[in-house]
Amino acid sequence: MTEPWLYADDIAAHLGVTKDTVYTWIAEKAIPASKVGRLWKFQVSEVDDWVRSGAAAEEHRHSGSQSNVSSRTYADTKTDQEE
Repeated sequence: MTEPWLYADDIAAHLGVTKDTVYTWIAEKAIPASKVGRLWKFQVSEVDDWVRSGAAAEEHRHSGSQSNVSSRTYADTKTDQEE
């Protein structure tokens, strides 16, 4: 089974940033995304790999955006909440 494609607002929620931040990263060609028609689509595995590689934190420093992206994933935060 293939991984589903998600919308910008889904990825923003997954990363804990605003949709505007996601679109800024798209404009800067920073975040892995594919344009399907008029919409940008994302695969969580690619975005999580991008975050783990440190590229998200690096992009945060360059763009000056106020995001709180780190190498942690949604699954990591769920684990923290359960402890």
